[in-house]
This record gives sequence, structure tokens and C-alpha cells, in this order.
Amino acid sequence: MKKALSVLLFIIVTLPSAAQAQLIIDMNRLTCAQFLAMSPQQARIYSAWMSGWFNQKTGYAWVDLNAYERNFANVRQWCTTSPGQTVMEGLKRSTGTL
Repeated sequence: MKKALSVLLFIIVTLPSAAQAQLIIDMNRLTCAQFLAMSPQQARIYSAWMSGWFNQKTGYAWVDLNAYERNFANVRQWCTTSPGQTVMEGLKRSTGTL
């Protein structure tokens, strides 16, 4: 009886974690239109994440908050003129890594 109860408890504990859906977002495919449609808070979070990721990929190992603010404004401005392009395309163009 104890063994059956233990097995049942194990199943009850593990089932919810197996049923959780996972969401995968390909950051390379996010368009400027999607970026501009984000709430200001979502746009800031996304930009901070992309800034860190992109800077690491291009070899920068420091944080410059003034440059981040300037880059955030520049990417948003570029996106208003190129809504069909990806944000990654704008980052590559702005840094010359295209």
C-alpha cells in the first residue's frame, strides 16, 4: 500500500511539470513592426537582453548605459522607417557587422 501511495504521489507531483508548455522565440526573426508594437516596458526588457547578447557576440565585455540609451533610440528610429526588417538586421547595419 505504501509503495502504491508513493507511486501515486510521484505521478501527481511530476504531471504538472510535464504538462507545462514551452515558448520558443527566435530573436533573429522579430520584426521592427513587432518591436514597435511592444509596450514600453516590454521594449526596454527586450532591448536590454538583445544589447547584452549582441555586445557579447561582437566582443564587448562592458556596460555603457549612455551608449545603450543612444542605441535604443537609434534602433527604434530605424525601425519606424523599416517596419518589415528584423531588429537583428538593424543591429547588424548599425554596427557594421553585416
